[in-house]
Amino acid sequence: MLLYYITDRTAFPGDELTRRRHLLDKIAEAARAHIDYIQLREKDLPTRDLEQLASEAMRIISRESKLTTDRCPLTTALLINSRTDVALSTGAAGVHLPANDISPQQVSTAWEKACGSGRLAHEISSRDPLISASCHSPKEVQQAETNQTTLALFAPVFEKRDASPTGLEALRQACQAKIPVLALGGVTLQNAHSCLDAGAAGIAAIRLFQENDIAAIVRTLRR
Repeated sequence: MLLYYITDRTAFPGDELTRRRHLLDKIAEAARAHIDYIQLREKDLPTRDLEQLASEAMRIISRESKLTTDRCPLTTALLINSRTDVALSTGAAGVHLPANDISPQQVSTAWEKACGSGRLAHEISSRDPLISASCHSPKEVQQAETNQTTLALFAPVFEKRDASPTGLEALRQACQAKIPVLALGGVTLQNAHSCLDAGAAGIAAIRLFQENDIAAIVRTLRR
């Protein structure tokens, strides 16, 4: 089961510095718990602040990877929401593309140019970026597959503010694609396995991970 944590530092209490500290602690917790993907989704941050936060997140993920002592190595991948430039400059594994963003092909082209130039090659974690994409219908998932996206986040399956849920039947249709499809939107411990039964390769969430003990959530989901 693929697990995908989407960050939201604004949900933490305190001033900006305190919220960032809480978020970085949560990223460390997610890495220790073997979350597969972390999407840094701090869309309101200026570029310099986002780069600093992403760099700190990368250092934390690298540190946690070196500290692991079990047989399963940490493989958490950091994706930056929408900002290919920040992903490149901080050595992140790739990007998440919201609806109506640039195409996966444009991300790949930018990645190849950066690697080829040598200017950023030493900071880039992989020549092939990981790309997730927001999808809201089975047709959009099919398009993501055609565009060679790594994985699709299908939402909202159960709930989202100001949006009608797609439901499990639409998720089931979306999961006919050959790329991994993760369920997003109102996913809880109680309904997560219904998403897997519909064919989802895993789940993506903000609150489920950010508001709970991530290790406990992971153990329950992967049991």
